[in-house]
Amino acid sequence: MSDARIAGIGAYAPRLRIAAEEFEEAWGSFDAAGVERKAVPEADEDALTMGVEAARRALSAADADGADVRHLSFATTTPPMAEEDLTARIASILGTPESVRTETHTGSTRAGAQAFEAALAAGPWNDGVGLVVVGDCPRGEPDSEVEHAAGAGAAALVVDGDGPGRVVDSSSHVVPYPGTRFRPTGSEETAGLGVTQYDRQAFTAALGGAVDALDAAPDGVDAAAVQSPDGKLPYRGAGALGVDTETIAAAETVSALGDTGAASVFLGAATAFEDGAEQVLLAAYGNGAGANVAVVDGPIPVESALEGDAELTYAEYLRRRGEITGDEPEGGGAYVSIPSWQRTVDQRHRLVAGECPGCGALNFPPSGACRRCNATADAYDPVPLPGTGTVEAVTTIAQGGAPPEFVEQQSKSGPFVSAVVALDGPRGEETVSIPTQVLASDDEVEIGTRVETTIRRIYTQEDVIRYGFKARVASDVR
Repeated sequence: MSDARIAGIGAYAPRLRIAAEEFEEAWGSFDAAGVERKAVPEADEDALTMGVEAARRALSAADADGADVRHLSFATTTPPMAEEDLTARIASILGTPESVRTETHTGSTRAGAQAFEAALAAGPWNDGVGLVVVGDCPRGEPDSEVEHAAGAGAAALVVDGDGPGRVVDSSSHVVPYPGTRFRPTGSEETAGLGVTQYDRQAFTAALGGAVDALDAAPDGVDAAAVQSPDGKLPYRGAGALGVDTETIAAAETVSALGDTGAASVFLGAATAFEDGAEQVLLAAYGNGAGANVAVVDGPIPVESALEGDAELTYAEYLRRRGEITGDEPEGGGAYVSIPSWQRTVDQRHRLVAGECPGCGALNFPPSGACRRCNATADAYDPVPLPGTGTVEAVTTIAQGGAPPEFVEQQSKSGPFVSAVVALDGPRGEETVSIPTQVLASDDEVEIGTRVETTIRRIYTQEDVIRYGFKARVASDVR
């Protein structure tokens, strides 16, 4: 085994939830066994934004930051862009060095485990850490088992040379079982053949083969974080894994979050270690079929945000999924070219302000004449802002009032809060004011409300997703 260790884990799930009863009322049945409710991404959330949330928490748990990252792996079965290197965006948002080594894993729900194995093999980093980010939000046909179970969430792991977590053993196994779970080219919806016995055989054969390849049977683990396309199949694999059902239950998240795809196993591991487990079995399964398993010793520090506090009706759920939304009106939107957007990416991703070399005033964005002394600076000194602030003015943009580029978001999510926020300076004695959306209802935000920034989708233009900061109420742990 590599000498690499695990220094911290972060976990995140959207705050929106829908209960199984909403599907039963709409369809007459709910076809996701063991799922009581599931997490639903907001209109401006996707695998990348959720991954960033988890990554920031993992770095905090490991007492590290983006500047320490030397290797970055991103895994998902639902990439927001079918062809684009999304690790470049994640690296920019987290503030990693431009020389960071990056890789992307996709195409299978065991992509997260493959990214983890690759990070372990790539170390050690004597002057930094490796970061594995896994985010997913699968979807299926509206009346399918996949869609009924489909949830959302992300997890991240910091790998270094001396963290408290140790990978005791790991292995993988592949065996040809096509058709258990797949997404045809050009489709956004995952499907399967739906042959129950065949699916179970593929699951147990792949996982059992991987466990057999371990140096020792994992019968002493406190919890088993097992791939969970629903709440029943993980327990079907207990015998093949060599654990009992109580051990699997100790790391399950599918009942509350739904099927989180490639993130499933790592969300389970985060839950188990946060609950005090000392040794956890990670058992990832991917369609095709293949499996990766690992035995990990703790304790490992965990920072998570997995609680949901906003319940959706089925109609609201369909809106978030884009099933019953209107089209964006033609024309009238504010056009910002990709090159123009790129010139402001440091501000949009990492809140980099500029300090006037003449009078010391903060300017955001750092361009043009200084707001205090009116001098035109050849170059402002870059100053990252801490990402906290206070609402100075606030309004709600209701139906029909949104600029065309935000109509898609409003069609899915409803009215949104727009505010002028005084962002805190790095030393606390000066602020800079900026307009931004606030991720809260209008009764949660007023003048004087403290907020903090987070990364979300801003809008899509020229078929390219634009990511940038928005604000959320500071007391909201998300």
